Amino acid sequence: MDYETLKLTWWVLIGVLLIGFALTDGFDMGAMALMPFVAKTDSERRVAINTIAPHWDGNQVWFITAGGALFAAWPMVYATAFSGLYWAMLLVLFALFCRPVGFDYRSKLENQRWRNVWDWALFVGGFVPALVFGVAFGNLFLGLPFTLDEMMRPSYHGSFFALLNPFALLAGVVSLSMLCLHGGAWLMLRTDGELAERARRAAQLCALVYLVSFIGAGVWVSLGMNGFALLSSIDGNAVMNPLNKEVALSNAGWLANYHAYPATIAAPVVGILGGLLALASASGGRGGLTFLGSALAIIGTLCTAGFALFPFIFPSSENLAASLTVWDAVSSHKTLGIMFVVACIFVPLILCYTLWGYVKMWGRLTRKHIEANSHGLY
Repeated sequence: MDYETLKLTWWVLIGVLLIGFALTDGFDMGAMALMPFVAKTDSERRVAINTIAPHWDGNQVWFITAGGALFAAWPMVYATAFSGLYWAMLLVLFALFCRPVGFDYRSKLENQRWRNVWDWALFVGGFVPALVFGVAFGNLFLGLPFTLDEMMRPSYHGSFFALLNPFALLAGVVSLSMLCLHGGAWLMLRTDGELAERARRAAQLCALVYLVSFIGAGVWVSLGMNGFALLSSIDGNAVMNPLNKEVALSNAGWLANYHAYPATIAAPVVGILGGLLALASASGGRGGLTFLGSALAIIGTLCTAGFALFPFIFPSSENLAASLTVWDAVSSHKTLGIMFVVACIFVPLILCYTLWGYVKMWGRLTRKHIEANSHGLY
């Protein structure tokens, strides 16, 4: 493939990896964020934990793969993000540390105070990443305060607390409610009794919050925010030079792709319809349809953001021309070509063994099963 086609292909592939991560590890994070509120007894909390115990580490392969692909395909984006958003990344990383140690140590002692501490650690491991990922996406729409010098080295001039602005926090609510909806739907599918009923009510509430916040964020972007617009054309086959372009703020900036390509409107429509399906299905106690609705909401939301931002990947509010795009922040033609071959081999393998794991370990977990295997389960 030519260089331009490879750049577009890798934009799509990284989007697929991010969606795969949100669909799989998303219900892990959502279920643990909900666990202290929907699981009231020790046995119920062990049921909730063991619904994701066989899958959570495999699900994180999608996250690791997406991070590796970001580093290899968009090295300037990786460098700028991990230097500028350093404290936010560390916050997510340390929150994720709570998960493996929480799963392994939580049930080692039959002490309620010990177990409560680890339950809240697991809550942090689900709640914090789900919120911070949304805040990060929200800040992309506002632009981040960085620039590039003549050697193309990024220089970030913001702070962690500057990321916590109103629109970014609204995007965080979208992300958190969406993933908690996904987690609640998962618990509806995999548990029974009072735990499943509480998860149903939580999923119903999360679906409502998701719909209100997602539509609210869309209205904010449409009516109250200037978006970035690429004024000069970029040769997709050209050598990387992020400063060799002209960018401006425009009222229609983030909506330009929706005007130019009307088919992209399907993304927000899918997100809203998925949220409505999840809300209606949770109200009727149908776990499978609720999970389908939450999955559609995730796909629609991420595609909505991706279509709006394209071709921008990491916009700059300090120097508009330094904004990193699909065309000028990527690796060489040969690197993208080799990686594409590798991705064609390994991404289907990851998908196959992930699906195999779900098929082999499917079924509802009950308190009776947990109590009968108290020493062999988390």
